[in-house]
Amino acid sequence: MSRSAELLDLTGRITGIGDEAAPGLAGQIAVARALGWSALELRSLDGTALADLSEPVVREAAGHLHAAGLGVVCLDSRIGNWARPVTGPFSADLEELERLAAYGRILGCRSLRVMSWTDGGLSEEAWAAGAIDRTRRLARRAEALGVELLHENCAGWAGSDASRTLRLLAEVDSPALRVLFDTGNGVPYGYDAHALLEELLPHVAHVHVKDALPGDRPGEAVYTLPGEGAARVADCVRLLEEHGYRGRTRSNPIWR
Repeated sequence: MSRSAELLDLTGRITGIGDEAAPGLAGQIAVARALGWSALELRSLDGTALADLSEPVVREAAGHLHAAGLGVVCLDSRIGNWARPVTGPFSADLEELERLAAYGRILGCRSLRVMSWTDGGLSEEAWAAGAIDRTRRLARRAEALGVELLHENCAGWAGSDASRTLRLLAEVDSPALRVLFDTGNGVPYGYDAHALLEELLPHVAHVHVKDALPGDRPGEAVYTLPGEGAARVADCVRLLEEHGYRGRTRSNPIWR
């Protein structure tokens, strides 16, 4: 399991992104069982993104997970990620949303990780307008499909700035949009993740725990075990606990 792949599950227990442990589902399940986990976060199987898998393959995977006693806490989509500029075809994001919502029903998971697009060479104002409009349209569709979008503090317009994230949440104004907070992303992206968390706490529905030290060049990071890097992981977890965050039961956030 990569040192960057752990995340908080129920009441302090740990789960992780499966393909950080092994490319295939059998290996992902083996690691989860060896570590005593109750669930996995899914991103790909055998190098293929979830949304690109066929329905029979997903149904087979769901059967194996059920037999192993494992749930699924989140599906990691490519919607708005670092490979998709805001100037690119929006149809790709809509199609992935539709596909993963259907696969989520098979896997027993209604949470989808999303980001907010790279700028595609646009001005700041145009980038913001495009990201907000696309997220609003996705969130409305997510409401109809019965799923939630979890925006990660990673790549994209609203990824590294709390004021942008809050603006995105306010202007989209949808119960289907919440925040996925990653403790370690501030290191490669050059911002204080703990400070960002302080402003986003009421909106956090899911948490990734990782740590890192700055690399030799801007945008690079050397990932470490939690507590051995510069991400203030313990302070972030403490802050979450103090404000009542208790992880997730499958797809549902638990707050006091």
